[in-house]
Amino acid sequence: MLTPEQLAAELGATPLHAIYLVAGAETLRVQEAADAIRARARADGFSERVVYDIDDRFDWNTLSYELSAPSLFAPRRMFDLRLPTGKPGREGAQVLEGLCEGLAADNLVLICAGDWSNKHGGRWSERIDKAGRVVLCPQLRAGELPAWLGRRLSARGLSASQEAIEVLVERVEGNLLAAAQEVDKLALLAPGARFDAPAMAQAVADSARYNVFGLLEAALAGDAGRALRMSASLCAEGDSVLALMGWVAGEVRRIAGYASVSASGGDVGSAMRADRVWDSRQALYRRALQRHSASHWERFVGLCAQIDRIAKGRADGDPWQVLDRLLAAIAEPRAAQRLLRAC
Repeated sequence: MLTPEQLAAELGATPLHAIYLVAGAETLRVQEAADAIRARARADGFSERVVYDIDDRFDWNTLSYELSAPSLFAPRRMFDLRLPTGKPGREGAQVLEGLCEGLAADNLVLICAGDWSNKHGGRWSERIDKAGRVVLCPQLRAGELPAWLGRRLSARGLSASQEAIEVLVERVEGNLLAAAQEVDKLALLAPGARFDAPAMAQAVADSARYNVFGLLEAALAGDAGRALRMSASLCAEGDSVLALMGWVAGEVRRIAGYASVSASGGDVGSAMRADRVWDSRQALYRRALQRHSASHWERFVGLCAQIDRIAKGRADGDPWQVLDRLLAAIAEPRAAQRLLRAC
């Protein structure tokens, strides 16, 4: 079994294996490890990508048939399996074990599992580990975050003292997605810079104006505390609610649409791909969709309209207060129940 860092080193030095399982609770690390495999596969000529979103209704015979059928469009194909629960079931486990016996040279299988623990593993994952590679992406422990941030800063052409990294650790509060966003912001604001602690504190403060994009992401990820802290920061800086609501309302409407597709038995994955939603955002949307029903998402759309009316002076109330309630409701099902009962 490999860590994401070991995988990155291996992809740069050795041929691809026929099958990969990338699994773990840390969504960002899973996504980036999978993206690295996809990039290497494209470079090696796997020009056709077949994506399957696997749930309890998935027909595993479809996968077996496609793997045995010749491609009409490209000589080399990558089969991208999304397994959110990390549990393929008995039939799925048998199919995956069978794949390990001998995939055709022009086929590559990548399985991404959004959850993983000792309870998830079994003979099927052991077979994959022997025939290919299993990459585990557990949540980083508190003591591991500084080293992870140091590597990420270096990869973006930045450097920082240990004290500066500690400032950044305090800022992101263990949220890996937030940490990645902060590093990307720093690379935009000060390309090639080296940061000491005061410079990092100032740079992080200067990047606060970009937090509108992270505001809803924190809520979608289920981190109500971070979303509310960001909202309070934006309010204190004098930002306009109207300036935020275009982004927030657009995202809420989009997710409400996916919730409606799911409620009617449609394929949410296909809908997201049709909208060209990035893979990393798909994972974020799915987490949010799991917390609320389609009717709740429709109510959230209505609340966005209410905030817009209040901000424009067409209704009574404090728009920041209602926005905070919306963010908390999106992040926490219990907060949603309280809010929707009050509306």
